Amino acid sequence: MTKSSNKMGIITTTITVSNLVDEILAERGFTLSEQIRSITLNNVLVDIGATRLCLPAKIIVQLGLPLAGEIDVKTAAGICKTRLFKRVSLTLEGRKGEFTCTELPGGEDILLGVIPLEELGLQPDVINQRLILLPETGKDTYHSIL
Repeated sequence: MTKSSNKMGIITTTITVSNLVDEILAERGFTLSEQIRSITLNNVLVDIGATRLCLPAKIIVQLGLPLAGEIDVKTAAGICKTRLFKRVSLTLEGRKGEFTCTELPGGEDILLGVIPLEELGLQPDVINQRLILLPETGKDTYHSIL
């Protein structure tokens, strides 16, 4: 459920992040569903200035996410290197997708960027401090191949 903050234009929400490999192994019967590494995170900041899901190192370690590589990122302090991790399963507002995540350089606040928002059909409404679920079907669907 999306939750508003008292600060104008700030949107926070609750997400669940899981290790996608664990989910696939459980789905195929190689492990139990109870063995899926998964965490529900509250007060996640919806950040339209961020590209990806950004997680602190301790959560990435808890989930056991595989390293995809190192990337340069733009921050308020300038360009810095950080690590990119793959095979994150993200569930938000009843929708689920597979994403990469960026390790937050020195930060503890979890950020939800524009790629997962767009992929899951969620639109930030900064005036009302909430996320809007865009239609999945019909003439107004958020899916497009234009």
